[in-house]
Amino acid sequence: MPTNTSLAQKIGFWSATAIIIGSIIGSGVFMKPASMAGQLGSPIWLTVVWVIAGLFSLFGALVYAELGAMMPETGGIYVYFRKMFGDFVAFLYGWAAFSVINTAAVAAIAFVCAQYADYFLHLPRFSEATEQSVVWHLPFVGDLFPLANFGVKSLAITLVAGLTWLNYRSVKAGSSFQLISTIVKMAVIAALVVGIFFFGNGSVQNFFQAENPKHGGALLSGIIAALTGAFFAYDGWVNITFVAGEIKQPQRNIPKSLFTGVIACIIVYVLVNQAYLYVLPVEQIASSQLVAADAMNIAVGDTGSALVVAMIVICTLGAINGNVMATARVTYAMGKDKSFSPWVGREHTRFQTPGNALWLHCIWISVLIISGSFDMLADMMVFITWIAYGLGAVGIFMLRKKMPEAERPYKIWLHPFVTLLFIIFSAIFLSITVYNDITNYINDRQPVVNSLLGIVIVALGIPLYFYYKKKKKTA
Repeated sequence: MPTNTSLAQKIGFWSATAIIIGSIIGSGVFMKPASMAGQLGSPIWLTVVWVIAGLFSLFGALVYAELGAMMPETGGIYVYFRKMFGDFVAFLYGWAAFSVINTAAVAAIAFVCAQYADYFLHLPRFSEATEQSVVWHLPFVGDLFPLANFGVKSLAITLVAGLTWLNYRSVKAGSSFQLISTIVKMAVIAALVVGIFFFGNGSVQNFFQAENPKHGGALLSGIIAALTGAFFAYDGWVNITFVAGEIKQPQRNIPKSLFTGVIACIIVYVLVNQAYLYVLPVEQIASSQLVAADAMNIAVGDTGSALVVAMIVICTLGAINGNVMATARVTYAMGKDKSFSPWVGREHTRFQTPGNALWLHCIWISVLIISGSFDMLADMMVFITWIAYGLGAVGIFMLRKKMPEAERPYKIWLHPFVTLLFIIFSAIFLSITVYNDITNYINDRQPVVNSLLGIVIVALGIPLYFYYKKKKKTA
């Protein structure tokens, strides 16, 4: 099947799987269990939420495996939405991907990577007075301090720029780096799990016992909040569709790599969380600043913190590369179609990479890193992403009716049951997220309704759509 791109097809099955695993496993497995434990108050529910989030991520992967194999074109969801819903919805997704979803994810991961690298590097920072001297005030959002923790932010920007340069120079180099970093990442996570289980003085009772488990409405609210954290940790599986036009034998390798990658991540996340629970009761996990370090300290002593910090740096570095490599392809596809600036749709004549889109993303990611508003961006990212995931599943029914004769090398397992279940779950998750956001805002537990702010940012793309549509007509 022809693609909408002249980029070279250089990514094989193992590199594709490495992109998925590398994009998913970043800081989430180290950072999210503590807040999730506090939201749930139960070791059983903590494990269940990781499994539920993994299974629905897998269902989503199965949906997009059919689309990716059917339309192996660089740009992923943007390309699918054009066929399903037309140019307007496709553009809004592409704009959301650039302004919030993809760039915010890279910014957050890069900042976490640099923050933990600072454990070894002791990066300089300005005095508190200097950090507070420059304030960016955003109405209804809050104040941003661009000079705060400037040494860490500078390293984060340097990492993003360096990996952007690597992927700008060579698709093969970027995918090779991803494969190597993913192998190292899986090895260090295996060392974490084995070290805790074999050397830790733990108790299997921690898997079942809790002092103050939540019930009723408090538990339901906690489950939704914990799912948001888990989905953030699982996000990244869709990245493989963004580079679909550059994958060897895409009809076979896209579904196979999606299934393999997501299943591997579910197993890793469950094992890591069981290792935490083995040595730490759920109450201690909830109060831990860095649960992996606390668990390793119990297992191997005071060297645990340094080991875990090194693990986080390794894991997040691979996640930065996987996301930098994949996500710029959406903006590139928009430029290629001239629904966005044609400049971003040009590939490098020598390197055959989407160079302009990569550097545009690098600049915007750097701005988001300087802003430092990561928690808000992460919540918005998950909300808008799951709107897109749900729409993609709805679009499966539309495409099967609109294009019944189209070749489908892979079809969703147990369709329509799995597809309908995914749609229903997405709708419930999004509705309760909006309710929780509004409730938390009214009760002064958060400064802004993050989900609604995400919708507003997406809506800002509407005038841009009509501008580029008019420009395309007059060109």
